[in-house]
Amino acid sequence: MSKSALVYMGVALCAIAAVAFVALRDPATTGGSVDTTAVAAMRGGDMKKLNFHPELRPVSTKTFEAEDGSTLSLAEYQGQYVLLNFWATWCAPCRKEMPMLAELQREFGGDDFQVVTLATGRNAPPAMKKFFEEIGVDNLPLHRDPNSAVARDMAVLGLPVTALIDKNGNEIARLTGDADWASDNAKAILKAVIEGPAMN
Repeated sequence: MSKSALVYMGVALCAIAAVAFVALRDPATTGGSVDTTAVAAMRGGDMKKLNFHPELRPVSTKTFEAEDGSTLSLAEYQGQYVLLNFWATWCAPCRKEMPMLAELQREFGGDDFQVVTLATGRNAPPAMKKFFEEIGVDNLPLHRDPNSAVARDMAVLGLPVTALIDKNGNEIARLTGDADWASDNAKAILKAVIEGPAMN
């Protein structure tokens, strides 16, 4: 092979490698933090309803109320993966899935991951506490979105809705309706997201 052919081949290989590197870091293909194509391929059962977005979606910057009356926003959780669940005390499917979300928090909750529950609409704090007590949940936050400001900002239609948010505060996937979040499949997907290599 001639010297010029070798040089051409070397340049071509470098170009291919550069394109591959850019593709890996492209938020439109990776969700900004994980290889969403690979994770999406893992879905089975209820998790087939977990739709990974082709592009990052910004989350709401609106504030909501914490149980202690303080004001919070989703920016407080940057640096962690968040499973954000919109629910209400009158929502029967929410009652069904909430203990499963509590199980996820027990198993995965920590510095890298949090389940954040946000009651949207008219949900009186005593009714919220009673709801959690009746279903045996004691490890999830009783945050309130009383005017549905966050829910409207994030185009939440109906309840429950659960959004998966990356460490940079971008929504990478969403599931509408209830799901078995304590299933082996759901846990495997979340583990892959949490432990996957950072792409940013």
